[in-house]
Amino acid sequence: MLASTDKFNSEINSKQVAVFYLKNQNISIAITNYGARVVSFLIPDKSGAITDIVVGFNGIHYYMKADCPYYGAIIGRFANRIAKGNFTLDGKNYQLELNNGPNALHGGSNGFHNHVWDALQIDESSIELKYISIDGEEGYPGTMTTKVTYTLSDDNEFRIDYELSTDKKTIANITNHNFWNLNGEGSGDILDHEIMIKANKFIAIDPTSIPIAIKAVKNTPFDFREFHRIGERIDADHEQIKNGSGYDHNFVFDKGITSSAELVAIAKGNLSGIIMEVSTTEPGVQLYSGNFMQGKDVFKSGAKDEYRTAFCLETQHFPDSPNQPTYPTTVIEPGNVYRSATVHKFKC
Repeated sequence: MLASTDKFNSEINSKQVAVFYLKNQNISIAITNYGARVVSFLIPDKSGAITDIVVGFNGIHYYMKADCPYYGAIIGRFANRIAKGNFTLDGKNYQLELNNGPNALHGGSNGFHNHVWDALQIDESSIELKYISIDGEEGYPGTMTTKVTYTLSDDNEFRIDYELSTDKKTIANITNHNFWNLNGEGSGDILDHEIMIKANKFIAIDPTSIPIAIKAVKNTPFDFREFHRIGERIDADHEQIKNGSGYDHNFVFDKGITSSAELVAIAKGNLSGIIMEVSTTEPGVQLYSGNFMQGKDVFKSGAKDEYRTAFCLETQHFPDSPNQPTYPTTVIEPGNVYRSATVHKFKC
């Protein structure tokens, strides 16, 4: 079901919330400027049945009160975790909100997901969203402008272009947090989805999900260099599986940061036959297997957000990068524009 306009028309902090649509001959996407989030994503499955493969809610108020605030949203300023919510930049220490146990997560409780963005519908295939985060917001330095452009091409490519600029040195790690179920929202768990990730290494984490080492995927449940079911090894007797309560880990690409998006992952819906190819300029991707979905909220299909009924592939830099000097930098300098792109290509 494509999101209804009247369920999103609202005003938050004196800014108008609305829903916008992107369409081609096969795909229809609904996007709201509240959190710049993808609300629904309709595509025909192998039998031609229209299937909504992004889980979400049927109205703005459901997003605002949901147990998980990240469904479909753009995450910033810093996606993933920062240890103890603390980092140092040019000798100055910054303390962020601790909203994930002892750590900071996804830009804080009032991160980008919780703001109304300025929206400009360019045409039926593209929309531009912009958010200006003021100096000191959620503890981050600098006034940073983030522009995200969603584009749907005629050959079924859903492209996300990011553009970041700042007036003061700061840190940033931006991603889209779509929760996917390629069999369709409400179709059950995602454990029989097949997935391939072109990564020889992954980031091992401590029990609070902070990086401890970059390790080889070989001979571990994290080896997705060939297709495996998500659920095939998700309950393995492995320390890292236990630390993440399943998969909630960043995979490291040999390609590093690239000027154009390169193929990094493929996911297949076992029932629908829908295939999603993910390409990115980013150096990593976070695979999250819906381990903390608790069935507390009701999706637009009427199904609840039950345990592991969606997965995420969040293209990004690495967690806790400001405290990890060997990781690719997440520092944004004034006068420079940081650009990144991720492309989802769909086949059936």
